[in-house]
Amino acid sequence: MAVTLPDQVELDPGSDYPLATQRPELLRTPTGKPIDELTMQAVLSGDVAAEDLRISPDTLRLQAQIAERVGRTQLARNFRRAAELTALPDDLVLSIYNSLRPNASTKQQLTDIADRLEGEYSATLCAELVREAADVYERRDVLA
Repeated sequence: MAVTLPDQVELDPGSDYPLATQRPELLRTPTGKPIDELTMQAVLSGDVAAEDLRISPDTLRLQAQIAERVGRTQLARNFRRAAELTALPDDLVLSIYNSLRPNASTKQQLTDIADRLEGEYSATLCAELVREAADVYERRDVLA
């Protein structure tokens, strides 16, 4: 079965949401398993790995499409950033989260994080958000 990518499908929120029940053929785990293969029997037989229980970037992009189509543009942007974050190691995500707390980082440190997100992970939307946070923190005087 061919994998359908988020940019290859036009979703209708009225008939396609929720995706897991209305369009399960579109949903796959990060390892490529169809979502309908995530059964208790598969878990008990060892056919489901921990990585299979994570959300895939494609699923997040599909959710973004649904959100956008119902006018939830901010939620759609959040889903798209989350899709980018799936490529990052968990410890890096936590580190960035902690760095984004007010008074935790300098503007240069936040700029370096944004550059790394863009350069190493092609996470341009996340990099944009970190740069925006650096500018806002500077205006509000909450940089380290």
